[in-house]
Amino acid sequence: MFRATWTTLYTACTTSRRPAHLSLRQFLRTGLDFCSHLEAHHGYEEAHVFPVLARKMPAFRRELHLLTQHKAIHKGLDKLRDYLEGCRTGERELRLDELKEVMDGFGEVLWKHLDDEVKQLGAENMRKFWTVEEMRRMPF
Repeated sequence: MFRATWTTLYTACTTSRRPAHLSLRQFLRTGLDFCSHLEAHHGYEEAHVFPVLARKMPAFRRELHLLTQHKAIHKGLDKLRDYLEGCRTGERELRLDELKEVMDGFGEVLWKHLDDEVKQLGAENMRKFWTVEEMRRMPF
């Protein structure tokens, strides 16, 4: 979902056209929802998932790779939310070139993070750290 929504927003920026099926209000809501959902997702991971995985998996320990990526992503999300919220309230006009600039500020780390999580949580990697029984007992 995160990749698809990012692609919808970013494609609008690179083509200088909002998707025909989204009004301006819907487009802005899509972006704001993206920010909220990604923040909630990361909040849940940091509070409930990463602490369990960090017991055996270094990539999930505080101040290491995946959490460092979260911090960089959240700086970008704050800027994205501020920009979109300004457009939603009428304080600024949506300019897709400006939106692209905001998204370019954290897009690379976001996509890298999504790929890294998939790799870390893949069966082959998980087997290096956990038994099947341990994985079955995980609380998520």
